[in-house]
Formats: sequence, C-alpha cells, structure tokens
Amino acid sequence: MELENIVANTVLLKAREGGGGNRKGKSKKWKQMLQFPHISMCEELRQNTEKDYSTLCERQPIGRLLFRQFCDTRPELRCCVKFLDAVAEYEVTPDEKRRECGQELVNKYFNPKSEDHVPEVEEAMLVQCADRLQQEACKELFKDCTKLIHDYLSMAPFADYLDSMYYNRFLQWKWLERQPVTKNTFRQYRVLGKGGFGEVCACQVRATGKMYACKKLEKKRIKKRKGESMALNEKQILEKVNSRFVVSLAYAYETKDALCLVLTLMNGGDLKFHIYHMGESGFDEKRAVFYSAEICCGLEDLHRERIVYRDLKPENILLDDHGHIRISDLGLAVHVPEGQTIKGRVGTVGYMAPEVVKNERYTFSPDWWALGCLLYEMIEGQSPFQQRKKKIKREEVEKLVREVEEEYSSKFSEDAKSLCKMLLAKDPKVRLGCQGNGASEVKAHPIFRSINFKRLEAGMLEPPFIPDPQAIYCKDVLDIEQFSTVKGVDLEPKDESFYSKVSTGSVSIPWQNEMIETGCFAELNVFYQDGTVPPDLDWRGQPSPPPKQGLLQRLFGRQVSGHVDTDNTHMLIQLVFSCTLSRSKRAQTSV
Repeated sequence: MELENIVANTVLLKAREGGGGNRKGKSKKWKQMLQFPHISMCEELRQNTEKDYSTLCERQPIGRLLFRQFCDTRPELRCCVKFLDAVAEYEVTPDEKRRECGQELVNKYFNPKSEDHVPEVEEAMLVQCADRLQQEACKELFKDCTKLIHDYLSMAPFADYLDSMYYNRFLQWKWLERQPVTKNTFRQYRVLGKGGFGEVCACQVRATGKMYACKKLEKKRIKKRKGESMALNEKQILEKVNSRFVVSLAYAYETKDALCLVLTLMNGGDLKFHIYHMGESGFDEKRAVFYSAEICCGLEDLHRERIVYRDLKPENILLDDHGHIRISDLGLAVHVPEGQTIKGRVGTVGYMAPEVVKNERYTFSPDWWALGCLLYEMIEGQSPFQQRKKKIKREEVEKLVREVEEEYSSKFSEDAKSLCKMLLAKDPKVRLGCQGNGASEVKAHPIFRSINFKRLEAGMLEPPFIPDPQAIYCKDVLDIEQFSTVKGVDLEPKDESFYSKVSTGSVSIPWQNEMIETGCFAELNVFYQDGTVPPDLDWRGQPSPPPKQGLLQRLFGRQVSGHVDTDNTHMLIQLVFSCTLSRSKRAQTSV
C-alpha cells in the first residue's frame, strides 16, 4: 500500500523535473507533433481572423513576439518597441529608483540627438512628462505616450505586418493551436484530489513537457446531478479570465466517459493544508498580508470581467512552485450583467456574507467579505465564525455571521485588525471594496503600504514561503476517497451538443504561453538570416505530397514502441514469399 504511494510520487516528481535528458519531458517526436503546415493550408484562418492590432499584437503572446520581430527589421519601428519596453520596466521599478529610471528614459527616447529618439511623441507631451517627472515619478507617467505609440503602430506598420512572412508564421502557429486535442495529447500521472464531478490528476503534454492538472468531469455523474450548466459555466469563465492570480484553462477535451479541463498545476498545495498541517496553525502576519494582496489582485481581475467568485476559502487558494497563489475551482462563479444585481444562496458555510445568508441581492460584495474571513483565518489559525473540527449547526453559524462581531486575539496588529473589521462589515454598503472603487479601496489600506502592486502583478516580488520542490503537498494516493460508480444513468446522442460546447481544444493565450515557456517557440520559429522566405512560407512552392510507399516499405515499415515487431515481420516475409511462389507457379503453368 505504502509502496504504491511511493512509486506514484516518484514518477510524478521525475516528470515535474523534466524526466532527465535534454528534451525536458518532450516526446522524441515533439518536432513532428508541432510541424508547421505549408502557408497555403492557412488561408481559411487568414480569412476568418479578425484584423485587430490589440488582439493580434498585444494580447496573444506569440502574436506579440512575431510583431516585435517584424518591427525589429525596421529601425524606426524598433525604437518604438524599445520605448514601450522601457516604459513597462519603469512601471515596475521600485519606488525609490523610479525617478532615476524615468530620467534615463526621457534622455534616451525624447532627445532628438539620441539614436533611439521616438519622433512620434509630440513635443508638448514630452515637456509635460519631463516636468511631471520632477514633481512626482508616478507609475502612470508615460501612459499617454504609450497610447500614442500604440496608435501609430496600429496603422501603417500593422498593415505592413499583415502582409509579411511574420504574420504568415503567426497563422501557422494558430493552425497548430487549433489541432484536435485528445487523451493521447497527454501523459497521465497520480491522482491529486477530488473535484465535484470526478478526480483531479497530474498530466503532461507530450509535445512540450509542460505539466498540468487534469480535472475530470464524469459524464454520467454530471447528468445524474443535472450539473451541465454548472460545468459549462466554469469552463467558459476559466476560458475568459487571463490572470496571474487565477488558475488558467489550457485545454478542454473529452474521452468516452469524461469531460476533461486541463488547468494550471499548482505543486505547492492549498492554503488549508499550509494553515493547519505545517506546524502551528496559522501564518505570521507578513505571509498572510502577502497572500491577501495576491488574492485581492485575483479578485480584481475577476471583477473586471464582471465575475463574482462566491467561494473564497483556504482550500480553493493554491500555491505554485515559487510560492505565489492562484484562485481555483470557479464552479460557483457567475457573471454579473452591467448595471444589474444577482441573487443566490451559494458558497461555503462560515464564508458566506450576511447578504448571501439573508438571500438578498448583491454584486461583488460577497468576495470582499470572504477575503476578510480568509485573512482572519490565516492570522488566527481558525475561521472567525466556525471552529475547525467542532460540530456547529448551519443555522447557528449563519446567526453568528448575521449578528455577532468576530473577536480578535493578540496575534492581530492594529492594521490587520482594522482591515479585517472593514472587510467583515455586516452592511455591504460600508464594507471595504464595495464603495465604488473595488480592489483599489482594499489596496490603499495601510497594511499594504510595503507592497508595490505593480511589481506584485508582474510576479516580481519574492513570496515569504517557497514550497519544497521534492515534496508532494497533497494526500497519499490511497487516502483520496474514490468516487462510487454511477448507476441508472445512460448517455444519449442528444448529450453530444453539451459535450461539444465543453471540449473545444486548446485555449489561445495559455497554449501560446506554453510554447514560449517550454522553448518550443524559440526552437521552431526560425527564419533565414538573409531574409529569404523559408519553403513552408513560400507561396511559389506548394507542399509536395508525401511519396507513395511500395508494398515492401509499407509492410516492413511497421514499428511497435520504436522497435521492429519481429513476429509480424516473419509473418510478412512468409506472406510475400508465398505470394511470389504462387505467382511463379502460375507463370510456369501458363507456359
């Protein structure tokens, strides 16, 4: 029993490390799996792709890199791109060094005598920026300048890019991105835990070696519990949100028995595990504040898309390899239409806000209440309204939430106590985060005075705790309770419509990031140094059809697992020999 767990963990750790060798987990045939089509096969994509500068050249990671490679071929555009990169660096520079960084930027790009001068920025704007820099080196100082540069790039340069081989290469990547995804796209590893409709296991993309978590939604279990709308809602929300602080959906596919959502793998475990199973319950305040700041950014990204999360609790906050958090399990999240409120008594007992418990209408207020509960629990080592491992009736917990003020021990500093109280205000109208400015109100609290949110959002701040890369932060394989078999449910052809809405293949931005992070983009995205067009991008030469194999090539070319199947080979030799012999006998008879 113990041996099974050791083997499962060892295999997973080996896969996480890249499996040894230079391929870093990639299949031997990874280049064949990611082979570019001839550009002539991308015409439908060209016709159907919206020609929008922001989408193609900024939001899509591979599109952004290829547009910049195009700009690098023209000196005047190269200066614009270097200026945009310099502004991005300025915005994440520590406060004490920002004025110096800003001055270097002004000297390099606003000086007509500099070789990197950007003439597209008007002189009045240059003077205004230089004056404001002396007064206050604010993060948004060059905002108008960058907008002007993007406006310039989106016109004639963008039109030229669409006629270039760099855009043709982008279409080839998009063609690869849209190839069918099946269970054979991945290697499967040990079970990590349970979801609402099935188990969650680790998996690895064969072509790139990238590790993910595969959340399996059993088709029969979904149907029995009438969970189709919930499953589809979670998939669509995950697909829509692109945040450093929310798990990403990279692929969605189906097998005979399950719908599979392939998500960011968080090797560091969940906050509940760390709060209660890693020494004394709770965290020091610095660690709790860091996680709260990152959760605040995640909620801000969700709310920007008008999504209220509604299930914030320690077990839904996961740690990655480096110690950063991501919000997971968006099954209860829902879109709030502009100008409207919603109603729904959903969430987890002890974390549901008073307005949810009372079944009142709301927008995003429950998420800020839950952040207050979570901050309290991280510092105190127990929930404010429900003691761990102590049976309290749901009605009693809800009464505490509605009517009783939480108590604070000596573990709370004045700032921590203040923030918790403001987030746990019973009336959502006076709650921090609900007074018109959302996350900005929370970020402005004095407890976050040491957090540079621009650097935090760029992943540049060092987390207070880094998980052990050799540890598996989840239950043993045999301790994860298995799902019972679903009986009395039959899958029907009419269910296929729902399955097709969920199993849509690769998700653009995570897929493109995977290609870049795993080195596949750098290795495959090669152009000739002399500027000539590679054969797969050359319209003059259509792709040659693969040469037809003769009978013997087809018979003897069969291989099993990289080795010749000797039994089949002997059979085939006998078959060929007998055919030749019989043909010879027929020839002799006719003579």
